[in-house]
Amino acid sequence: MYWTLELASKLEDAPWPATKEELIDYAIRSGAPLEVIENLEEIEDEGDIIYESIEDVWPDYPSKDDFFFNEDEY
Repeated sequence: MYWTLELASKLEDAPWPATKEELIDYAIRSGAPLEVIENLEEIEDEGDIIYESIEDVWPDYPSKDDFFFNEDEY
């Protein structure tokens, strides 16, 4: 399983919080690339775990603090 910013961005509008099955269903309905669906299927999910955000799916997802720009300048 591998994530990129482009792949993860396909889940930004997902109906959070969601279960693994709901995220897979959303990815299929929204036309996300096959890699997104495969990544979601590879998540080891024991039971009905509820994912609150993309950070629960991909812990290394960069936050706004990870980018080095000053929003006040724009």
